Amino acid sequence: MELRPDQRRGLLIVLSSPSGAGKTTISRMLMAADPTITMSVSATTREPRPGEEEGVHYYFVSDDTFTQMVEEGEFAEWAYVFDHRYGSPKEPIKQALKDGRDILFDIDWQGTQQLETAFGNDLVSIFILPPSMRELERRLRDRKTDSEEVIEGRMRRASGEIVHWNEYDYVLVNDDVNECLAKVHAIIAAERLRKHRRPYVADLARKLVERPND
Repeated sequence: MELRPDQRRGLLIVLSSPSGAGKTTISRMLMAADPTITMSVSATTREPRPGEEEGVHYYFVSDDTFTQMVEEGEFAEWAYVFDHRYGSPKEPIKQALKDGRDILFDIDWQGTQQLETAFGNDLVSIFILPPSMRELERRLRDRKTDSEEVIEGRMRRASGEIVHWNEYDYVLVNDDVNECLAKVHAIIAAERLRKHRRPYVADLARKLVERPND
C-alpha cells in the first residue's frame, strides 16, 4: 500500500494538573480549536448522570465487569476516584493510534505512568502548573462550585500532585490561558512530526536511496 505524505500514527496526549490549574479549560479549548483531537472515553462503575450517553461520555459497566476487565488486562490505566473505578480500555486506543487519530486524556500522574507503560512512544505528557498556590486557591474559590471543605481538600492534594511535575515530557505554567493553550498547540504540532509517527518518511527515504534517479 502506498503511504501518503500526511499519513501518520496517532498521538496520545495527557494533560495533568492540580484541580484549578486549568487543564479542563485548556482541554475544552484545544478540542474546540482542533476537532481531530477527541477525549478518551473511559469505562466507569458509577451510574450514568442525566444526559450522559453510553460510549460517548463513558462506558458504564458493573463492578464485576470492571474487575474482570482488570484481571484480563483490558485497561491501559485505571484508578479509584471517589468510591468508583474509572479506566481507559486498550483496544479503542490501539485502533485510534493505527488510524492516525489523536486522543486526549485528563488523568493524574499515576494514570500517566500506567499509560506510559502501556504505550510508551505513543504518549506525550504535559503537566500544567499554576503561577502560585495563592492564585490556585483564588481560581478554586472563583468557580463557586465547591464547599470550603472541598476547596481545602483540593489545596492539600495539590502539593502531592505538583511534586510529580518532573515525570512529564513538558511542563507549562498557566499564567495566561491563551498563551498556555498556544504552547500546547505548538507541542502537539511538533510531536505529530516525530519520525516514528510518520511511516511515509521511512518509505520515502528508502525509495530515494534505492532509486536516486526517479
